Amino acid sequence: MRGYFEIGIYQGKNCLNLGTLWRSAYQMGASGIFTIGRQYTKQKTDTYNSWKHIPLREFDDFEQFIISIPVDCTLIGIESDGERLTEFKHPQRGIYLLGPEDRGLPDTVLKQCKKIVSLDAANNNSYNVAIAGSVVMYHRQYIKTGNV
Repeated sequence: MRGYFEIGIYQGKNCLNLGTLWRSAYQMGASGIFTIGRQYTKQKTDTYNSWKHIPLREFDDFEQFIISIPVDCTLIGIESDGERLTEFKHPQRGIYLLGPEDRGLPDTVLKQCKKIVSLDAANNNSYNVAIAGSVVMYHRQYIKTGNV
């Protein structure tokens, strides 16, 4: 699949999650990573120094973020009650947005997403935000493209 994608966290609570997500984003070929409402500080979980390889964009709020989305790029929320990831067709150009584990993405943000995708789980508990993002990126890069 040609194209590009970015992934980020809306109002993340644990900076360690962003370090882990950034490392996964680097491994999965993301074009960039971002935060909304929380600034990033370097984390031990980013053992590859991913900041040297893919850019981080930091937004103060969702309004600042939404106006920065590239033309013809699909905003995809990762949230429960969305289309099952196993059936999801990834857009050629996508921006994946995760919310905090305890609250998820608020309705005001979900309404701005063109697509909502969810991960199957054996239990009702939410995934760790970095793990959820990593699973979605893996699905995009390897499962759906047949590169496994």
